[in-house]
Amino acid sequence: MSTQQQQTQFPLGQIVATPGALEALQHNHTTGLEFLQRHARGDWGDLSNEDRQANDDALHSGARILSSYLLTDETKLWIITEAADESGNRTATTLLLPEEY
Repeated sequence: MSTQQQQTQFPLGQIVATPGALEALQHNHTTGLEFLQRHARGDWGDLSNEDRQANDDALHSGARILSSYLLTDETKLWIITEAADESGNRTATTLLLPEEY
């Protein structure tokens, strides 16, 4: 198992992106993979201490997880992993712009 896999804090489930996020990623010449990797490792990006703590708590409670990153052109990209279902599975992670929430 790679070091990166060992550092993953939770499963992402199916990865999807909104049209706005796809356009922003293309405009910034990135696929978003680096942000997904950071998100899965528990690097929440540009969040308040309160939101960081909520994410840390969500790792144990199964609640929704939100990360926020700035792209090269200062566009804000959110990544949200859905709350775990009754079986503890997180089924989807979405890349989106805040205005698409």
